[in-house]
Amino acid sequence: MEQSSPVNQVVTAVGVAGGAALLAPIAAPTLHGLAGIAVVGLGVFATGSAVYNAAGFLNEKGSELLGNQNSRSKPPVKQVPFNK
Repeated sequence: MEQSSPVNQVVTAVGVAGGAALLAPIAAPTLHGLAGIAVVGLGVFATGSAVYNAAGFLNEKGSELLGNQNSRSKPPVKQVPFNK
């Protein structure tokens, strides 16, 4: 088994601390950027859902008011006789 000397421990600690010090200025803006993208995406999704629901509601109510209730109805389904 290899024994770790105090010199190797110090070198490892300095390497870890140096890497953390190099990444620290990048980590905070990156985290804030990702959070901002998530918030904007949620806002776009909520807005799209609201617009879709409002358009459907207005279309339905407009059809009722104008008397065009059957303008988008499907043709009647043809019944298929069952063989006995």
